Amino acid sequence: MRFLFVEGYRPPSLQRRHFEEYAATLATAQPDLSGDQLHAAASRYVSPPEIAPHSAGAAVDLTLADAEGRELDLGTRVNANPEESSGACYMAASSISDECRTRREVLAAALTGAGLVNYATEWWHWSYGDRYWALTSGAPAAVYGPA
Repeated sequence: MRFLFVEGYRPPSLQRRHFEEYAATLATAQPDLSGDQLHAAASRYVSPPEIAPHSAGAAVDLTLADAEGRELDLGTRVNANPEESSGACYMAASSISDECRTRREVLAAALTGAGLVNYATEWWHWSYGDRYWALTSGAPAAVYGPA
């Protein structure tokens, strides 16, 4: 197996677009949400642009591939949202196959062994040095942040 890199640094304009598109999807599905509720709901899956680790160069999205570079199945496509995947995008999803769970465990062992942390709503999202990393690793402060 090998890593298959999907995305790292993301310009703030692209992060804003991802956030706004997901918020619009949620607004259509849940039209009764207030602006603050919508922002909070969207923030559970897509980081708001002002704090996004991808825009600070502190996060990567990656998966696994076989020796020939073919992407392996880890239960959902990379970037599948919770609604589309019925929650299978969560790292600890119980609805995925044993084979997919084992592959996620391999991915997690390699990346946590290197000091990265996973954002549990996206099995493919790993970071080092951002606010979430500092919180989950016990570091006194983040290394990277928006400029």
